[in-house]
Amino acid sequence: MEERNTFTRRELLGTSAIAAGSVMAGGLASGITSPPAAGEQVERIPSGKIGNVTIGRMLLGGNLIGGWLHCRDLKYVGQLFRAYCTEEKILQTIALAEKHGINTVFETGGDFVQRHNRSTGGKMQFIPHIEVDADRSEQALRDHVNAQADTGAVALYVWGVSSDRLVYTGHAAKLVRAVELARETGLPIGVGTHSLTVVKECERLKAPVDFYVKTLHRDDYPSATPRERRKDFMWMTGEGGYYDNMWCIDADETIAFMKQIAKPWIAFKVLAAGAYLPRDGFQYAFANGADFIAVGMFDFQIADNCATLNKALAANARRERRWFG
Repeated sequence: MEERNTFTRRELLGTSAIAAGSVMAGGLASGITSPPAAGEQVERIPSGKIGNVTIGRMLLGGNLIGGWLHCRDLKYVGQLFRAYCTEEKILQTIALAEKHGINTVFETGGDFVQRHNRSTGGKMQFIPHIEVDADRSEQALRDHVNAQADTGAVALYVWGVSSDRLVYTGHAAKLVRAVELARETGLPIGVGTHSLTVVKECERLKAPVDFYVKTLHRDDYPSATPRERRKDFMWMTGEGGYYDNMWCIDADETIAFMKQIAKPWIAFKVLAAGAYLPRDGFQYAFANGADFIAVGMFDFQIADNCATLNKALAANARRERRWFG
């Protein structure tokens, strides 16, 4: 077996004491964690590398910045969320995240990252997604890729919805071409997906991918699609009565296949959009091979999530899949 990577205690625990946090419930919290006072020590998370870019082991998911989140059947939650996440609150959240060592916003929110850095002197980074359509001309795709790179991005990745659609409709070659064009920017380039088939196709076609972004979570929560009804790409086809309740239908297969992939893996939907507590979702993701996780967080969740992440990393410093990045 390939030698396993390990973390040092210094890398895992950083230099700070554990900060008091909120009691997590679902994906929301019953308590509020106040922003740290000036000079107050906070628990920081360790970092890894994607290409030559230093990335915190937990990225701030952009969905809470972009203005949407999964809420299953609770139709009022989106309105409640948008009422809470004002522009001021979003900027406060980014600032708090950076203090805890979360140094990268993922997918959406480049404008807010730039505003934060200009107003505070911060160094928050941004990884935006690339949208790829089968009928988009190469020049239009190139222009889109360059526009995303010009947001101040430190890496790029093909949006999972695009990757899924391209592979499902038989246009995997277009996905590979998008990766090749993105590499011309000189930035690390990843491919996101909800389907393991996309990763398999990228590997089969030898796409020059630097990292993968793949869903990973357990499947024993009450609203998960029953195993006998799961079909690949069912979130696109609606087969099996699918609705917006599950994002990783193939966790065991994903875990097994990713052991063969010698590239960094950013896992997302690790809490199954609020179905699991961070202590469960983070532990599962890192124990089963993820190198980084992207997590949408409110400001009052950041302190607890960072403390929880450090515990999960320490518990999995030695694991079956080697650490990348």
